[in-house]
Amino acid sequence: MDWIGVFILGCITALGGGSVRDVLLNHHPITWVANPVYLMITGCAALLTIPIARCMRHLRKLFLFLDAIGLVVFTVIGCKIAITMGLPTIIVIVAGVITGCVGGVLRDILCNDIPLLLRSELYATVSVVTGSLYLLATHINISVEIAAIFAMLVGLTLRLLAIKFKLGMPKFVYNEDYH
Repeated sequence: MDWIGVFILGCITALGGGSVRDVLLNHHPITWVANPVYLMITGCAALLTIPIARCMRHLRKLFLFLDAIGLVVFTVIGCKIAITMGLPTIIVIVAGVITGCVGGVLRDILCNDIPLLLRSELYATVSVVTGSLYLLATHINISVEIAAIFAMLVGLTLRLLAIKFKLGMPKFVYNEDYH
């Protein structure tokens, strides 16, 4: 992949979930259009990974940790936006999951990988738990800041435990021999 591909892929990964959420919820302007600095920050961050690409296998744990942080932070951001739009509970949770997960799905599809979201590993489940805890905490009148921190800490802990202990959901295996 050339440097433009790296730039584009980095931007899609970081901003794709929020963009899809904004389009589906008719939330305009799309976040990175309203704040182009997000596009430049994510693109430049992606370009900064080029010099360390050869060391990536040694930095796997760091990248999994950073991805886990991104998952829970973006989930809460998506929920917060849907709450401010006055949307129903289920839509708030789905908006959080879309924001937290879809950028990675788009990245994986573009890289011809099976999206992490579609594997048995706890990923989308962590997003659902994080969003649900955030929503619940805000409904019982915990301050928005404390609710966000609480939900993100629980979600981050759950994701890190899932990585460490290879926790996952049961796999669905289709076999034509079953009738």
